[in-house]
Amino acid sequence: MIHKIVIPTPFAVGDVNAFLVKGDSLSLVDAGPKTPEAYEALKRGLKEAGYTFRDIEQVILTHHHPDHAGWMDAFDRAEVIGHPYNDLWLKRDQEFLAYHDRFYLQCLLEEGVPEQYLPWVEKMKRPLALMGDRTLDRTLGEGDELPGHPGWTVMEALGHAQSHLVFWNEKDRVMIGGDVVLERVSSNPLIEPPANPNDSRPRSLLQYNASLQRIHDLPVNIIYSGHGNEVQNIQPLIESRLAKQKERAHKVHGMMEDGRKTIFELTTELFPAVYEKELGLTLSETIGQVDYLLSTGSIRESEESGVLYYEQA
Repeated sequence: MIHKIVIPTPFAVGDVNAFLVKGDSLSLVDAGPKTPEAYEALKRGLKEAGYTFRDIEQVILTHHHPDHAGWMDAFDRAEVIGHPYNDLWLKRDQEFLAYHDRFYLQCLLEEGVPEQYLPWVEKMKRPLALMGDRTLDRTLGEGDELPGHPGWTVMEALGHAQSHLVFWNEKDRVMIGGDVVLERVSSNPLIEPPANPNDSRPRSLLQYNASLQRIHDLPVNIIYSGHGNEVQNIQPLIESRLAKQKERAHKVHGMMEDGRKTIFELTTELFPAVYEKELGLTLSETIGQVDYLLSTGSIRESEESGVLYYEQA
């Protein structure tokens, strides 16, 4: 049994989905943002299925973003389970948060972002207010069986988040997919700090493309996704998304015809109307396209006074 609970969020993405899954354990996959409205929606959704908060045995996170990782606190009898990266956020560890700020400040400087936008680093931590105050009781990784749900396999599907997991039932050809494949939009491959500060920045778009391709190659009939309706006809949808990404990369490549550009300069051209309001999202998108072009050898990267520049190869 999979029962969908639709939960309002204060974010531009709109409502988020949580899924009640009945197996050997009664589990809730994702838990909405930590707002009063989300709490009431969860309460209603559980009641419709004949349950209360105290009946849930496991809260399983697809990823750590606040629209998915809020109301774990409401399930005091449940174990919280997810990818280890979730805990970097959930623990609110001061050392991690300081590293987080240094990582994003370094990114903004390398991207050639003007000084007046550098305070944006503080905004990157806003989601903490809508995340739960619990940490993981158990971690999951690639190839694990989903606890309490025989036949369900855990797959890492990084890119949109460095904590992202999907859950795959091969026999029924059903996937609970978080934000990897959504019905109406392609997820933004967000730039996030690596778990190990000594590692290089994750190439989020390349990860995301690989996750999409992997799901494309599975015999999936239906994906229960984190936002919107369930997704079917998965293969042509993913092919279309990957083709559109290549088109955007080609557009970014063309922007370098008149000389080398910084990430910030490319972002203002790609997103002239929204880059100031959504600086983090738009920079992430541009970095993704540049990472893709670097991986194909069609552009070159150079550094000057701590700022990275990109030009056609």
